[in-house]
Amino acid sequence: MGADIVRRIADAVLYEGYLLWPYRKSALKNQQRFTFGGVYPPAWEDSSLMQAQVLLRDDEDAEVEVRVRFLQMVERQVLKDGPSSVTSQPVEELEVDGRRWVSWDEAVEREIAPGPIQIEEGDRLERIPGGAIRRSWRALEGEVSFACELVRRGLWRITVRVTNTTPWVAALREDAPWRPVGERDVPPQSNTRKDALCQTFCSTHAVLRVRRGEWVSLTDPPDELRADAEACENIGVWPVLVGEEGDMSTMLASPIILSDHPEIAPESPGDLFDSGEIDQMLVLNILAMTDEERRDMRDSDPRAREILERTEALSDEQIMRLNGVVREFGLVRGR
Repeated sequence: MGADIVRRIADAVLYEGYLLWPYRKSALKNQQRFTFGGVYPPAWEDSSLMQAQVLLRDDEDAEVEVRVRFLQMVERQVLKDGPSSVTSQPVEELEVDGRRWVSWDEAVEREIAPGPIQIEEGDRLERIPGGAIRRSWRALEGEVSFACELVRRGLWRITVRVTNTTPWVAALREDAPWRPVGERDVPPQSNTRKDALCQTFCSTHAVLRVRRGEWVSLTDPPDELRADAEACENIGVWPVLVGEEGDMSTMLASPIILSDHPEIAPESPGDLFDSGEIDQMLVLNILAMTDEERRDMRDSDPRAREILERTEALSDEQIMRLNGVVREFGLVRGR
């Protein structure tokens, strides 16, 4: 049960902001995606480093396991068959027999242990009626480092650093001026951020597990360890304890601010990529969409399609369960 809780919380963090209501490509708020946890190529203007620094109490025989997780952007390009079997052209969308395919961006999950990050560029082609879909991703380079520092007997400072060292050159546009990409020197193009994201570790976070030891809460440390906790330097992440209440064996270095032992509401029907929002409101908004809006949502992204189909399949009882849940009922009743 504990591992399942950790995985659900980590997955919610991984896809937080991946796609926002109204879950369609046409929505203005979805024109800039992957806004949390970016570890960018060093030539870009944002940080190419993520660092998690936490405290561990043990008797020198603890075993620590570290996994860094992130999304890598995948460019989804729809191709329309040309006049011959060997020619095709990229298009924004293709509709055949009432079904539509749309060019946009997706993502693939990556999970890395400490060590070098070497992901080769690649692509794959999927045939569809009247054309094909080409999904492609760029090369990524970097490193996950792990270090232990003895603070004093029984107390260690653990540091996990994720560094992006990917060489990056922005894609050229014929109608825009260009200059070579160097340190803090990028071409002034409207698609520059998109190019950088193609070689960014998106939604980066780390999961740290320990055996025969326990992590120290940085949110609410014991008084005797408060100064040590405040001395920890975290860059781009907010470490919190995850798992069952009282479990000190797993720490999540999250790119969004959470409390210790965060929970996903048990009545939640599934991920919505807006974990700070109220499921009931999002579900009702989805059910209130027009047929054309639902079609746009369905065609924009496979994960958006899953949300739509899951929401449409909810029973009245499941929808009612989202309404008016009081967590601290005992406190309310005692007033």
